[in-house]
Amino acid sequence: MLDICPLTSKETLELLHSFCNVCRWVPIYHLWRPNIIHEGDNFLIELALAGNATHIITNNIRDLLNVELKFPNLKILIPETLLQGE
Repeated sequence: MLDICPLTSKETLELLHSFCNVCRWVPIYHLWRPNIIHEGDNFLIELALAGNATHIITNNIRDLLNVELKFPNLKILIPETLLQGE
């Protein structure tokens, strides 16, 4: 993916450093286990809930939309939909 990024390596590193400076560590105390088809993807919803996220932006929405445990305040979108304003 970096080969299509318009940023130079130095700019990318600067962006990541800036991003990390405004992030904060959020401990996860509960494992919600939304029962996603691929067990390894459950952490995405767990992290979103722990961080009070309103959206998960991913190209892999098929597995995340078909979960047993529903979270009505958490939207799962592909990047294009987000950029178009949902």
